Amino acid sequence: MKGTLFKEVSYSLFKLIEDIDNGEIGLPDIQRPFVWNAAKVRDLFNSMYKGFPVGYLLLWQNSVGGRQRQIGTNAKQKIPDLLIVDGRQRLTSLCSIMKGKPVMGEDYVPKRIQIAFRPSDGKFDVCDAAIEKDPEFIPDISQIWVGGLGSQTFLNQFFNRLRKYREVDEDEVDHLATAIDVLRDLEKISFTVIQLTAAVSEEQVAEVFVRINSKGVTLKQADFILTLMSVFWDEGRAKLERFCRNSRLPSTSGPSPFNYFVYPEPDMLLRASVSLGFRRAKLEQIYSILRGKDLETGQFSNERRVDQFEVLRQAQEHTLDLTTWHEFLKVPLKAGYRAGWQVSSKMGLMYSYGLFLIGRYSFGLDFSSLRSLIARWFFMAAITGRYSSSPESQMEEDLLRIRNLRTAAEFTQALEGVTQNTFTEDYWSITLPGELETSANRVPSLYAYYAALCLLDAKVLFSDLKVSDLLDSAIKSNKGLERHHLFPRGYLRRLGITDLQDTNQLAIFALVE
Repeated sequence: MKGTLFKEVSYSLFKLIEDIDNGEIGLPDIQRPFVWNAAKVRDLFNSMYKGFPVGYLLLWQNSVGGRQRQIGTNAKQKIPDLLIVDGRQRLTSLCSIMKGKPVMGEDYVPKRIQIAFRPSDGKFDVCDAAIEKDPEFIPDISQIWVGGLGSQTFLNQFFNRLRKYREVDEDEVDHLATAIDVLRDLEKISFTVIQLTAAVSEEQVAEVFVRINSKGVTLKQADFILTLMSVFWDEGRAKLERFCRNSRLPSTSGPSPFNYFVYPEPDMLLRASVSLGFRRAKLEQIYSILRGKDLETGQFSNERRVDQFEVLRQAQEHTLDLTTWHEFLKVPLKAGYRAGWQVSSKMGLMYSYGLFLIGRYSFGLDFSSLRSLIARWFFMAAITGRYSSSPESQMEEDLLRIRNLRTAAEFTQALEGVTQNTFTEDYWSITLPGELETSANRVPSLYAYYAALCLLDAKVLFSDLKVSDLLDSAIKSNKGLERHHLFPRGYLRRLGITDLQDTNQLAIFALVE
């Protein structure tokens, strides 16, 4: 494409926030719906207050009305003229603070971000109960812009509250008032904006987004694929996010993915889908495949891209099928795992789901047989930390074992073979006992031990309750899991055992009511 793809313009922060609020600037579907945590928002305001650079913004003139996701939770007045490509986290955070409005958080629940400011030394902080009571702080800086008070009225209220706590002389009044005025004037700060023209295609915008973020830590490889999904299959991206959101919210009106065991993220479900659809785990390769690249020749083709997205569509349809999802959630239960915190690797859980999907839809195994097979696999993967180090490489190797298999019997034999080769006599007699010789309380072998107690229907020490009752995910107690030494420390000291590594070993503890 010839001609200039962009132009450089300058916007005041006030103008940017107003345009976002009334809908003239919106968020395109190639972005994630998450906002920074409060600490990052605090740091952003601190940098702006001190006059530090906070980066440029990348916007795109809209030529595809109606497909973009908008910032915030309220309905906007119009279809955006400009879409945010890069700088979304900053602008979302600034808009939330300066308009006092909630945004969608990582848990898919609207929330307010509350940042506090201490004028005496220009300190910003995330507001908590202590800061809320401290008269030295403005507990919520949003009040400066949206409190409905004039500048002088706001200052009078602040000083009246402070004077109830201590004396304030005229010099300090001037100092504090100046600091508050500097904070209020942050809305006048100018941002440099690189504005892409409407002639730039969606694929080019997606490519720009990937290029400007690929060398940082902002995006993971899964985000690159979600970017492509938003460009070429926005409905699929929306379904993923809706499934994840609903998995966290109890339903009173029908079937839903909600459960007490695991709250999946879009990239986790994506991994299960690509395992089923492409028999691959390395998302870097999947990104190339979905762009229409032939991995052997390196050539790109629009026809190939369409075909590959159709493969992903069918795989995702199976992944998000509620019957299949809930049948899979019985797998960790069958393996003895009763609570999500017992699963030390969520990646391993999702890769197990990928194998579950392959067994079901590629080899036609019934749910009963599949549950038993994948439960043994999951237990093996969990206790050994199979997917804890270099998980993509390990899953790629596992998928390679089954890539050319043709029958359900071959699939079953392949997985059972790996499990049996892992659980050797040496593993049970040497490796596992060695792993239990630790005082750490968050290790896969300990969680597997609890799972074994559940499978054995074991009772809690000195109680008629079962271990599975204590670990039930549906029970939310204000106390943690109770454990007690089987051998009192005084008794161990009399035996000459005093090292904490020995007296607090995992095997010396028992669960109690």
